Amino acid sequence: MNKSTITLRPPQPGDMGWVVQQHGEIYWREYGWDMRFEALVAGIVSGYVTKYQSDFEKCWIAEIDGVRAGSAFVVRKSKTTAQLRMLILTPEARGLGLGGQLCDECIAFARATGYKKMTLWTNSCLLAARAIYAKRGFTRVKAEPYQGFGQDLVGETWDLKL
Repeated sequence: MNKSTITLRPPQPGDMGWVVQQHGEIYWREYGWDMRFEALVAGIVSGYVTKYQSDFEKCWIAEIDGVRAGSAFVVRKSKTTAQLRMLILTPEARGLGLGGQLCDECIAFARATGYKKMTLWTNSCLLAARAIYAKRGFTRVKAEPYQGFGQDLVGETWDLKL
């Protein structure tokens, strides 16, 4: 049995479109979210690329045997707060610890950069992601029901003191 090679690398041309596509397809297939979610992700990606601050922000593209399998981003929310964004894994990449590895990279980067806090926004239905965050010490600080992406959802803010 061959062991897969997992790589975390910086983004290259084509990766940002892939991130948007994966969010759109996966969230539609698994949660029934409509194209408004894909539009939200496209806006976040666009802002990341056009306003990128290399000293304070970073993106990782995860690959398994050279095939894209996931992503995670750290963006600057304020001088003291980093935001974890767009953590996603393809279905084939789940269960390998890759989501935790991506999250750990984000936390390590935020600490090394001097941020005091890391925050993120998620939804209560994203159980696997929430488990990754909780295992790393994030705590839910806010939960708010809303209607979004064609669904009734509960948005959550989670924070981690760095």
